Amino acid sequence: MLPLEALKHYFGYEAFRPGQAEIINASLNQQDVLAILPTGGGKSICFQLPALLKPGVTLVVSPLIALMLDQVLALQKNGIPATFLNSTLAAAEARARIHSILNGEVKLLYVAPERLVSDSFTALLANIHQTVGIASFVVDEAHCVSEWGHDFRPDYRQLSRLRELFPSIPMMALTATATHCVRADITEQLSLKQPFIHVASFNRPNLYYEVIEKSRGKVSLSELTRYIKKTEGSGIIYCMSRKNVEKLASELNENGISALPYHAGLNNDTRTDHQTRFIRDDVQIMVATVAFGMGINKPDVRFVIHYDLPQTIEGYYQESGRGGRDGEPARCTLFFSPGDIKQADWFIQNKVHPETNEPLEDEQRIARQQLRQIAAYADSTLCRRTTLLGYFGEAFPGNCGQCDNCRFPKPKQDWTIEAQKFLSCVARTGERFGSRYIIDVLRGSTRDKVTKNGHETLSTFGIGLDKSIKEWQHLARSLVQQNLVNESDDGHGILTLNTLSWAVLRGQHQVWVALPNQLSKEKVTIEKEPDLGPIHTGLFQSLRTLRKELADDQGLAPYMIFTDSSLKEMARYRPCSLPSFSKITGVGDKKLEVYGSIFVKHIFTYCQQHRLHEAMPRFIPSETPTEKKPTARERTLNVCKLFQRGLYPQDIAKSLEMKVQRVYEHLADGIEAGQIPSIERLVSPERQTMMLKAFDKHGADRLKPIYEELNEQFSYEELRVMRALWKVTNRN
Repeated sequence: MLPLEALKHYFGYEAFRPGQAEIINASLNQQDVLAILPTGGGKSICFQLPALLKPGVTLVVSPLIALMLDQVLALQKNGIPATFLNSTLAAAEARARIHSILNGEVKLLYVAPERLVSDSFTALLANIHQTVGIASFVVDEAHCVSEWGHDFRPDYRQLSRLRELFPSIPMMALTATATHCVRADITEQLSLKQPFIHVASFNRPNLYYEVIEKSRGKVSLSELTRYIKKTEGSGIIYCMSRKNVEKLASELNENGISALPYHAGLNNDTRTDHQTRFIRDDVQIMVATVAFGMGINKPDVRFVIHYDLPQTIEGYYQESGRGGRDGEPARCTLFFSPGDIKQADWFIQNKVHPETNEPLEDEQRIARQQLRQIAAYADSTLCRRTTLLGYFGEAFPGNCGQCDNCRFPKPKQDWTIEAQKFLSCVARTGERFGSRYIIDVLRGSTRDKVTKNGHETLSTFGIGLDKSIKEWQHLARSLVQQNLVNESDDGHGILTLNTLSWAVLRGQHQVWVALPNQLSKEKVTIEKEPDLGPIHTGLFQSLRTLRKELADDQGLAPYMIFTDSSLKEMARYRPCSLPSFSKITGVGDKKLEVYGSIFVKHIFTYCQQHRLHEAMPRFIPSETPTEKKPTARERTLNVCKLFQRGLYPQDIAKSLEMKVQRVYEHLADGIEAGQIPSIERLVSPERQTMMLKAFDKHGADRLKPIYEELNEQFSYEELRVMRALWKVTNRN
């Protein structure tokens, strides 16, 4: 079976997402792989599909035992032979599973890292390898390998032993978040051999980012409940302390919102029970500390709220990224108050050695640097995506239209003079200090460190008394964000001047800074999910009810049956026969067999009751009917006609029983032939402008240079239609 055939057969998808095909091919070619794909980017298929096509068992290292059951159940529902071995199994059950593995009845085996490298288990691995063969080792959540990662786990460091014991077996490492430093550490620690490396864009276009200022340093319960009630669907609320988690969960329940707490202080059974109830839609809200979420499979989280300031940008990206894993819109809201910085710093001060109780100075220094970065994000006036993606080394042009700063710009003031004072002080102190020290000098502090360095004699000493410490801190963060001064990333946060710094000092560059505490709450409204096309909402809700009933009967999470995206497609097209139902995204052969008749009968009955008809796209023949197979030109004409009638590429693909990629190729041919006057439904004007500039620079001979120039933000399908438009534009 070819990879694309297997994708439809097992998972119900017609096409791969960007990067998946390349990763899968590398795995099938027995290469080591390091894949960085954002949450919701399809990491699982990258190792699950090769596991089905390669001989032997694929071993998957998963960090959370509580999630293994759901992961394995989801695979089994797709007709994939998978199992897990962990400490929750009785001895007899474990022996039975090992027997199935050695009999070749299992393709994917999930294990925890600490179990995988134990002596007894490595002996079992040797037996498996000799009996049925080990296809590959897969390390999921691979950032846990690195001490530079946001969730380092010492057990993951031991996985390098696998390479020593089984040097010929390929290894795949996957994660959603990894800076350049973390990627290098993963490669070294796992001893990856000339790995195929794929780093996708970290951009999640379906997520809306916003920061809302706390009123008097607190989040109003009434404001929070209004937010939740206006934003339909499941949500996660992150709090810094266990006390706040318990308190907020209780208050939400008292206000008619079903919520459960989750933190490390609860026993394992309670945490597992709460997570299961949330994943299975028995409650709407999970209120949690950062102990919750890594590897969570729930795809339909519609909002993620940070009740307190996160500890790091990487942690915030990971936590907020648990929203919208299904590709549907989700909202990521951070409630922020400058007082949160002081609270977070208190936690940092308490980072001490568990035995000696001595301060862990290196850890504290790095933690404070990370705190400055996340505080700068919260306080920023720049496009939120520019800041988040920039942290991972990815350039983003701004103006995303999907964050509060782009949609509702904050009022700004000219702070050029203040910036000149600040940068002058950086220069006069020798570019050897961080912002806190610079502010001390500007405000005339007589701290021992200032007087010991003799900086009370500088001309910049005491010239900043007209601004408060908070205002100077706000300016310092703004200067770093705007690249008007450099800040070291070694934890010390030392400021140094750059070319733009000197332009400011010479009066050649103006500095505009958003006023502190000017975020308008009236503008940042909580909006309901926009209408996503002609979806019959009554049918969609009834399908969700049917799905929940089936899931409860089978002890499953609802998404394991079908995701919301699949249900919306059913509500849009209303398939009333099994052949039509098989064309719905997410309907593979196994799910068609198990659930097809149930859902088709439900849809047919609903349509009869409401006088509706099936709306699956139909093939529209060309104006010159022929019994022969249509020519390429005729297929292009058919595709262009359907597009002009308002159908989208996915609809056209279903109508003409054609791959989506092929539809885009015909659309590109139609653009060049002048049959399509406008492509705004395919590519927004803003994205068109960006791509046209890249084509101007590189020409149209090859798409890969364009793809890389634009930081992999655009699909090859978009690039093909834009290449056609660029050719037409330059021809004229």
